[in-house]
Amino acid sequence: MTTLTGGDPQTQAAIEAATSVLAGRRIAVLTGAGVSTDSGIPDYRGQGAPVRTPMTVEQFLASESARRRYWVGSHLGWTAFAAAAPNAGHRALAALEERGLLTGVVTQNVDGLHVRAGNRRVVELHGTMRRVFCVHCGQVFDRRDLAARVEEENPWIRVPERIALGPDGDVLPESTDGFRIPVCTVCTGMLKPDVVFFGEYIPAEKFREAEQLVLTSQALLIAGSSLVVNSGIRLLERARRRRMPVVIVNRGSTRADARATVKIDGGTSEVLGILAETLPALSS
Repeated sequence: MTTLTGGDPQTQAAIEAATSVLAGRRIAVLTGAGVSTDSGIPDYRGQGAPVRTPMTVEQFLASESARRRYWVGSHLGWTAFAAAAPNAGHRALAALEERGLLTGVVTQNVDGLHVRAGNRRVVELHGTMRRVFCVHCGQVFDRRDLAARVEEENPWIRVPERIALGPDGDVLPESTDGFRIPVCTVCTGMLKPDVVFFGEYIPAEKFREAEQLVLTSQALLIAGSSLVVNSGIRLLERARRRRMPVVIVNRGSTRADARATVKIDGGTSEVLGILAETLPALSS
């Protein structure tokens, strides 16, 4: 078996146990922000995570000044966020799906990196930063097109070369004075990124899609999530009720370590890479 670089014997033993548990089973995967940290996108709660005061959906919808602050910060971070590339962990999951070992990936991330890595069945629980929609008429816009329009309408905006990126691609702006908030080009209505804000519920149909992916699998692999968000715990419990083995890969503790069949305390890029190399093909 491939060994963990500089890994301690306990972590290596956990990887071997996970390989044994997952072998011969079709696997559903749940990922969190920890999968994308090696792509330069910080997570929410890991060691060294930035202090953040996330905007709630109520603030965004009710306050023009809040929307102005959001769009300035989001635009400043968009270039760096969009330029992030899939890392070894994303590529490992895409390879596992290509070999027929994964039923798909459910992700709490909004960065789109699983899709770009090549995974074909991806359920984006919290939405995606790739799209923006009008809350009035429902028209959908590509974020790249919106970014070009924001710069055209606010030519004074300059994105700095080095920027402290937030977990959702946002940046705390120094000033929002004079910024023109983008509006729908169809009805001039309010635009909102196609993501689940704090205080907002995951769409029921999206959770059902994630739930179905888990229930049609034989094991659940959770990577890079501290499982603080209830949607992750709910999916884990669906797996446990079916007596499916659950493997958690995360650097640091999670809310459900005691409920895992195997917990691996390690970085997702290297551990997922090892699993992709060592898990055998399913027998026909």
